[in-house]
Formats: sequence, C-alpha cells, structure tokens
Amino acid sequence: MSLYTTRQQWLGNIRADVLAGTVVALALIPEAIAFSIIAGVDPKVGLYASFCIAVITAIVGGRPGMISAATGAMALLMVTLVREHGLQYLLAATLLTGVLQIIAGFLKLGNLMSFVSRSVVTGFVNALAILIFMAQLPELTNVTWHVYAMTAAGLGIIYLFPYLPVVGKSIPSPLVCIVSLTLVAMVIGLDIRTVGDMGELPDTLPLFLWPDVPLNLETLKIIFPYSISLAVVGLLESMMTATIVDDLTDTPSDKNRECKGQGIANIGAGMLGGMAGCAMIGQSVINVKSGGRGRLSTLVAGVFLIIMVVFLGPWISQIPMAALVAVMIMVSIGTFSWQSIVDLKKHPLSSNLVMMATVAVVVSTHNLAYGVFVGVLLASLFFANKVSHFMYVTSELEATDNLRTYRVVGQVFFNSADKFSAQFDFKEALDRVVIDLSRAHFWDISAVAALDKVVIKFRREGAAVEVVGMNEASTTIVDRFGHHDKPEDIDRVLGEH
Repeated sequence: MSLYTTRQQWLGNIRADVLAGTVVALALIPEAIAFSIIAGVDPKVGLYASFCIAVITAIVGGRPGMISAATGAMALLMVTLVREHGLQYLLAATLLTGVLQIIAGFLKLGNLMSFVSRSVVTGFVNALAILIFMAQLPELTNVTWHVYAMTAAGLGIIYLFPYLPVVGKSIPSPLVCIVSLTLVAMVIGLDIRTVGDMGELPDTLPLFLWPDVPLNLETLKIIFPYSISLAVVGLLESMMTATIVDDLTDTPSDKNRECKGQGIANIGAGMLGGMAGCAMIGQSVINVKSGGRGRLSTLVAGVFLIIMVVFLGPWISQIPMAALVAVMIMVSIGTFSWQSIVDLKKHPLSSNLVMMATVAVVVSTHNLAYGVFVGVLLASLFFANKVSHFMYVTSELEATDNLRTYRVVGQVFFNSADKFSAQFDFKEALDRVVIDLSRAHFWDISAVAALDKVVIKFRREGAAVEVVGMNEASTTIVDRFGHHDKPEDIDRVLGEH
C-alpha cells in the first residue's frame, strides 16, 4: 500500500470520520450489552470486545470504514460453551477463532466471495434489514406512548435535519437525534427505558487476561468445534458486509487482508477479556450514512466507545433506547434493497428464488451462514442446469465413406454428461465416427467418463472412432483420467456402464 493511499485512508476525511465514529460508538453500546446477555456473559465482555475489535480492524483490516465488534450472530454460537464450561473457555475459543481466521487469510479464502452471486448478496442484505428491524420490536412493545413519540421524533430528526441549510450537511443527523432526545428526556424527566437499564457499564479499562484453562488436548477438543463455527460465521458475515460497503462507497477492499485483520482482532479481544466478533452491517451502514469512509472512523468508534462507557458512564446510561431504536430503524430502511422488489418482475425466476430463499432461511434461523449456504447452493444448481442446456450435438453423414461426424458444442460436465452420451446413435452401422470437440470443453471426470463410454461403445459396434479438435485444457483432463485409449481399462469401463 502506497503512502498516499495510507494517508487518504487515515487523514482524507477527518471531520466526517470523527463525527461518524462518534455516532457508531453510541449505537454500539446497547448492541454490545445485548449480545453479551445473549451469550450469557457480563456486559463488559461484549463492550471490551467491541472496543478491541474496532480498534484493531481499523489498523490492520482490509475494508476502510467498515465497523467490526461483538455481534449477535457470533453470540448465538457461544451460548452452549459459556453455559457448560464458563467464560474462560470462551476466551480460549476466541483466541483459537482468531488463529483460524488468520490461517484463512493466508490461504486466500477471501477469494471464495467470488462464488457468492449478486442474488445471494441482495438476499443477505434484505434479511439483515428485516432482522435489524425485528430486533427493535421488543423496545416498542408494551410501552407508554412517550416511547412511540420519542421514536417518531427521532426518525423526524434523522430524515429532516439534513435539509437544514449549512448545518444539515455538516453534522450527522443520527448524532443530532441521540443528543437531542437524551437532553429532552433528562430535562423533562421521562420515565422511559435507557441504556443504563440494559446492564451495568464497566468502570475500568480492560486488562491483559490470558484464559485460565488447561493447555492440553482435552481443552482443544472442547473449544475447537466452537472456534471453527465462530471463524466461519465471522468471516462469512465480514466478507458479505465488506462487499456491501464496497457497493455503498464504490471502493474496493482486500478480502484476504480482512480475514487476517479479523483474526488478529479476535486474538486481541480474547486477551483483553472480550468475546469473538466480526463485521456489523448495521453499524457499518450507520458509519457510511453519517459520512465515515476511512480507517479513522472505525478507530474513533472503538476509542470513543471505551471512553464513554468507562469515563462518561453516568451520562451514557441516560440515553433513551427510543433514540437508538430510531437510528436502527433508519439503518433497517437504508439497508433494505427496495429496488430488489421492483426487479422481481424483470429478473429471471431463478435469481428471484435464490434471493428469497436466502432471506427466508436467514430470517427463520437467525443464522447468516445457513442463509448464504442455501443461496450459494441454489445459485450453483440453477447455473449448472442453465449451462447444461446450452450443450448440444449435431451430426452429418458422408454416405460414400460410411462416416458420421458428430460436432459437440458447449460445456460438458457432471450435469450435461448424460445428455452428451444420449446424443449418439450406437446402433447405426458405420465404418468410421469422428467426434469433433473444437467447440466443446470438458470440465470434470463425469465428462471424461461420458466420452469414454461413447468411444468404447462405438468401437464395440465395429466403428473406428477418431476424437479431434480437443482444446488443451480438455486434452489434459482426458489424458489423465480417460480410458478409451488404454486397452487394459476398456473392459472395466464397459462393465461400469
């Protein structure tokens, strides 16, 4: 990375990054507390993790402007480990999670994002928008009218403040919303739920803490299944969020560097008494919508978070949850791809099914990994089926030489191999058969096996077979795995078919 690029990422947007980071820090506090409660640990575990992960990914992550911290998706995976073995084993699992993610970075597993189709990304975004909105409903259920009034007022500030001349574009409206509603609640003395009601804020900075667990194979057997799940889900959510922020900011990111950065951050979190975390799409959208673009915004979010909870706890605890609910509703509305609803009429049915299946699985299971897995699987199946339809075989007969030439066009692989074999008439009495593959490509051993079957069957019927026009890549795989030119294998191939 050049000095100019580094300078731009840190100092190219100072004012907006600082303000955006402040908004994110305020929004992170109740989220971190809530996720700690889900995991069954003290609120400070989530707060310390959010501070540490945000600061470290700001420095070593691969996506400037993206916010990483403790998350609900990761917290859900920790519940059983914490309940059965306690906090110390969670810290050990967090360290191992970081190591696995660093290894994934060096193995360049971030490149696997190229297999995630646009329909899956859209489904992932829409599902998260729905989950973010649903997460706010408990704060709007069985409450007094004051809460609804404050939430509505917050949404009004968020969407109308930017239209004010001069100040409207210079100060993030979510920050104005939080500060304004907090002052109103304190002055009037409204009896509504606040951040302080979520849990006790820590009053000390985090300290270095090596997990108090036996360093033996038994410990590894306990934590490894949890660590591998945390590593996979964490990287998946981080890579998907990075892709979304790429689109929002129209800038690229280094996915493999992000894998390593997430790993280093989780190791740091585990050593400071925090739980494992990953990228947060909600807070990342808040950051981008508030003007945050560089690494400074992520650093400010982490640093301000710890300063606020440790040194400004009495003030932070007075922030009404209604203000933060308004911010998160804004995030939900801004995250959802409304264009995807319009595109349902224009996009192919297969793309729509992939998108909706991803949404349905994520929302029903609250597990991002399941949703993305189902989406990628469906997209792959639809793609394989579509490509197989473009494979066809034509033929022409030269009666004088009793020669038939078959010309194969398209991709021959596991899904089109049977169709390929079915295009040949083995009962036709021929002296010679030419199979022209100059416009075809063989991809896998299923395709090679189909070619073996065709050639050997023709030879069994007494025809001389010549395969011509095969490209270099197809020749390599056929030479390696094919049997039709290896007499010792012909009987076995015929037996298999």
